[in-house]
Amino acid sequence: MKLTSTSFNDGERIPDSFAFCNPAAEGHVALAPNRNPQLAWSGLPPGTRSLALICHDPDVPSRGDDVNQEGRTVPASLPRVDFFHWILVDLPADASPILEAEFSDGVTATGKSGPAAARGTRQGINDYTGWFASDAQMSGDYYGYDGPCPPWNDEIIHRYVFTLYALDVERPDIPGAITGQAVRDAISGHVLDKASITGTYSLNPSVKP
Repeated sequence: MKLTSTSFNDGERIPDSFAFCNPAAEGHVALAPNRNPQLAWSGLPPGTRSLALICHDPDVPSRGDDVNQEGRTVPASLPRVDFFHWILVDLPADASPILEAEFSDGVTATGKSGPAAARGTRQGINDYTGWFASDAQMSGDYYGYDGPCPPWNDEIIHRYVFTLYALDVERPDIPGAITGQAVRDAISGHVLDKASITGTYSLNPSVKP
């Protein structure tokens, strides 16, 4: 099983058009085109009944004390945790490739609607939901894809791992909110195979992807 993209090369920098925030000359960052990348796959195993897609960043700071603070940096030594950027389930096994900007094209303040999405799929709430929870102008449920926006003062490059799962069920049973961890739990024991592709991104001008 293989996952590929025409939007970026595995192991290389994700173009700015697929990010939530881009570098800015003033104010460090600005909102970006936030388009979902193109994704295609091959070699699905026999018995595949549906596909699930998760994009996560495993390099998010475990503490926010230094995040985006003037005169400080987020140290490379800080332990890191997962941040989910996209959760998509119920994609048919015979589905055509995901097109660029098919599921996201621009930043939507308070979040895109969901969980119902294109092609009869369901999309989960990504972790911008928690990030913006205390922001009166941005708080809401962020369904679907929202791209990279790592701390502009982080000492490390962030990785964005897109993983496609071939499942032996048409519709995984996900009780409650559709979150990244909830989907991981729901598909456990139903994964026939999986494939990943990884892009990188940084908003820190002193860090070169």
